[in-house]
Amino acid sequence: MTDDLWFEHLAEASGPVTVGPVAANLKSRIYSALVARMAEDGPLLDLRNTKDAGGHLCVFENALAVLPLGTDLHSRNPCRVCHARVLGERMPHAPIFRPGCPYSEFHNG
Repeated sequence: MTDDLWFEHLAEASGPVTVGPVAANLKSRIYSALVARMAEDGPLLDLRNTKDAGGHLCVFENALAVLPLGTDLHSRNPCRVCHARVLGERMPHAPIFRPGCPYSEFHNG
């Protein structure tokens, strides 16, 4: 019996795979890792452009978007220094209640 056939039989014998809900702190860590990875490839989309395109920004991102800062600062990830990220990554049910915050959405969605 080939390995492929053996694995197919094993999968059939195991029954259907069911996946439960993903923990909010795991979603938070994955989100942080993905955004950090995108930032390695170059600057992120400018916060003003994100807002103009209908993207949701948290209260801190909104504040940065209206400040007269350079494009370099508007293209950074403010979540890297936000306490909501820290709580979101470490607590299973973090008390984050901010509209537009992805970490809040993971924990309260």
